[in-house]
Amino acid sequence: MQGGWRKYGEGPSRAVVLHGGPGGAGEVAPLARELGIRGYRVLEPFQTRRSVAEQVEELAEQITAACAPPVAVIGWSWGAWLGCLLASRRGRLVETLVLVGSGPFDARHAKRIRATKMSRLSEAERRELSVLDPREGDAMQVARFIELSDRSDSYARDGSPLPEVIFDGAIHSAVWPEADRMRRDGTLLREIGTIRSPVTALHGDHDPRPSEGVRAPLAAALPAARFVLIDRCGHKPWQEVYARDVFFDELEAALAR
Repeated sequence: MQGGWRKYGEGPSRAVVLHGGPGGAGEVAPLARELGIRGYRVLEPFQTRRSVAEQVEELAEQITAACAPPVAVIGWSWGAWLGCLLASRRGRLVETLVLVGSGPFDARHAKRIRATKMSRLSEAERRELSVLDPREGDAMQVARFIELSDRSDSYARDGSPLPEVIFDGAIHSAVWPEADRMRRDGTLLREIGTIRSPVTALHGDHDPRPSEGVRAPLAAALPAARFVLIDRCGHKPWQEVYARDVFFDELEAALAR
């Protein structure tokens, strides 16, 4: 799965769905697949490189090779940041940008995420989650980590099967500290401020990643950006019982901008 991409629909893709992580591959497959069912030609790329700049360039190469740019870029979680950096550095490739469940753009709000997640689990689940390390790459550990994370991230999960996810700990350990430094020193927001394509952020009100850590910094950096807070919705809106339809309505409206 790592390296390359999956495609949905015939011909060059016009929409690109980006995974979280960094180092994760497969978690947004249900979102990409649903967009394909709805008639969009979708690319689901897998990032393999071990620096922020190299991941941006790898993504640019994938879009150039498999798409008809400019494209709609839909980034989930870490993928929202990657989409922002692509739109900043390689703007001619991006027609519109949609951020789904983005991590906070300032470190102050990021401090609350772990405590919120843990508060939603039982004591036994908290103990189990604290010892799991998906960076080791063990498939069973990765699957269980995602299952427990989904419980704390979701408002009302729809019961659909979890997709297969391959997690590369070496990629995560190389890329995430660099990305986090970019958030802490303001580099991330400065780059976001240079984006010229339309930007929409879709965020669940039950997502442990505080919505205010996305809305306020994004509004300061890009006053024209649109922010939508979705009720009864967690980190993965496409699998939420009450929010799924609203999410796809908002997503398709953003893709039409």
